This record gives sequence, structure tokens and C-alpha cells, in this order.
Amino acid sequence: MRNPERHVRAGECHCEVCGLSRLVTTIGCSLQVVAESPVMQELLKRTAMFADADAPVVIFGESGSGKEVVARALHANSPRRQQPFIAINVAALPGDLLESELFGHARGAFTGAMEEKRGLMEAAHHGTLFLDEIAEMPLTLQAKLLRALQDGEIRRVGATQAFAVDVRFVCATHRDLGDYVRRGLFREDLFYRLKVLTLMVPPLRERCADIAPLSRTFLAAEKGESRTLSEAALTLLRAYHWPGNVRELANAIKYGAALAREGEIRPEHLPEELRVQQPNGAVSTTVGAGLKTLAQAEHAYVLHVLEQCGGSQLEAARVLGIGRNTLWRKLKSNPER
Repeated sequence: MRNPERHVRAGECHCEVCGLSRLVTTIGCSLQVVAESPVMQELLKRTAMFADADAPVVIFGESGSGKEVVARALHANSPRRQQPFIAINVAALPGDLLESELFGHARGAFTGAMEEKRGLMEAAHHGTLFLDEIAEMPLTLQAKLLRALQDGEIRRVGATQAFAVDVRFVCATHRDLGDYVRRGLFREDLFYRLKVLTLMVPPLRERCADIAPLSRTFLAAEKGESRTLSEAALTLLRAYHWPGNVRELANAIKYGAALAREGEIRPEHLPEELRVQQPNGAVSTTVGAGLKTLAQAEHAYVLHVLEQCGGSQLEAARVLGIGRNTLWRKLKSNPER
């Protein structure tokens, strides 16, 4: 979604490019979806098309790339927007506690269950349930989730009666779910039940055009004196490979805002890992520093062509002289990892 100051007329709440509402809400604040790069704009157009559907969605992407923000944008633009958006990180809880959190439990279901508890699926009734890191769900619990998806009903832990719930399931993972299925770590039937609609959030290093507007958005959210980013600082931000993606960028801006005292964030205010990576290679004296492998150079060129083609994989494949499936495999394999 483009910067609203530049691309949305006064009073408008929706992006001109993808049609999505440009603000998504959390309990404590509103988040602005920022996307200047063609690949992110294509993703948000796809998100807009999925918003009106009621089928499950799986969002793929590296940690910190913004999967939950995309999930919230999906909900905020859906017919369920007035109903709850409930998010839970599956990897954060052990299996037995996760089951109680999702499905609830009856009184006396286990030691310490002194009263009946409503689960998150009940809390998300008529709304959206966002299951982050779905690949980490224990196999035994996957079977119970599959039944909830198939039948639209759940049973609390320790209870004898089931009841209906109306929930749209949106899941996210940084894992290759297909590989997890092949390794027996994820149920194949649940995989195909969930993977009806899919979204792929590109890592930040593949959407450099978003770095500057994202940085300014994070900086504007900082409290205290108003600050700006110097061009030299922006150059460093654009040159960095961002293994932690958007989350790491937000932390870098917070770090810079804490150190800057004169209203402008300069290179010396940024975290050390950004400052040692000078574009001219002045810091590193290692032979071959800054050079890419053949696989890395090819991957970078493929991404460049894709961006020049406005994010169209069909057009990029035509320009590169390869099949679309070949292009998809080249995009999926990342030599930087």
C-alpha cells in the first residue's frame, strides 16, 4: 500500500492501487500498511481479492516480514471486519495448554480447571482466527483442528457436547509446509484443508523500495522530538540485507531515534551491524568481500527483472526466456540463506 500522503486524496481511507483500507487495528493502536514496491503491491491486490472469500488462507513468509499485518489487512477488508480478529502464536504454548486456549475446557477437565473456560475459537465466532506459526502445532492437535475446519464445530477439553462456531481461519508460517508433510511433521489432510488460498510475503531484501517509507512510518511513530533520516543513513538502510526483515528495520529505527540528539538520524546513530557494511567496502579488508556467488547474482537478477515487470511472473518469465514453473523455483530457492 503506497504512502497515503502521496497517493491517497484527503479523506480517503482506501489505497488507489489495491483498494484495501490502509489502516489495520490492534488492541492498542492502528497500523499503516506501507508498500511502494511492485511485489508488495501485487501481494496486496491478491489480498484484496481474497478478502471477500470465506475460505482458509495460509500466509507464507520469513519471520518478521509482516505476515500478521497482511492477515489483519485481510480481516479489516472482509465482511467480518466488525467481528473479532483473534491471534495466537502456536509455537508459544505447549500442546496441552494450546488445546485449552483454542478449544476451551470444561470445569474439572484437568487439575486446576476450577471453572469452565471459553476458547479462542469461541471468542472468534463470526470473526477471524489467526494461527501464527501453524507448522509448530502438535500432530495430535492438528487432528482436532481438522475436525473443526471440516465440521464447523468444536468440543471443549473434557466436555461431552460439541457446538457450532463460525470462524474464518487464517494461518501463517515461515516453514515449507509441503516439506513438513513429506517428513511426517504435518498432516496431509490438514495441509490441503488449510491451503485453499495462499499469500507469499516477500522478505524485505526483495522489496528495497519499501525501506524508506517504512522507516519514515516507524520514525513518525516515535515519541518525543520530531526526527528525520539523513540520506547517508537511508543509503545504509537500503544496503543492508535485513535477515530480521521489517521487525529488524523497526528496531533499527527505534535504536537510531534513541541516539539521535539533533533531529536527524545519521549513520553513526544506526546499529553497528548496519554501519560496518559500507557500500564502498571500506571497512572490510577480506579478499572477495562484497562479491556474490553465481547463484546469488542470478537470484538478484531474477528479482530485478520481476520488479521491472511490475511483479508479473508471467511477463518476467517471458523476458528471462524461461518457463513460469522454472521462474517459481528460482524465486523459491534463496542462496542468501
